[in-house]
Amino acid sequence: MPELTFTVRWPDGAVTDCWSPSLVVHDHLDAGASYTVREFRDRAAAALAEGSDRVRARYGFACSASAASLERIDALVAAHAPDARVEVLRLHPPLPQETPR
Repeated sequence: MPELTFTVRWPDGAVTDCWSPSLVVHDHLDAGASYTVREFRDRAAAALAEGSDRVRARYGFACSASAASLERIDALVAAHAPDARVEVLRLHPPLPQETPR
């Protein structure tokens, strides 16, 4: 199962890497986009839950590392105002590009 790291800049300027067990994060966050802290938390939580569900479907158990990523995000969210901005700097790996015919 392909994993993904998403790098974000918090309102205080701190940069952190967050981990997901799935590329599904691309469906919830965009590199270069800015979200309120509240919206970022909701989008990240949805992506991590979906990634964990994919792990459960494939291996029969939830992804504890995905839950740990959300706990870390929640701790960082608590330190910032809900309407402050979080910038998604990078999603790695990027989605494969469609090749022209």
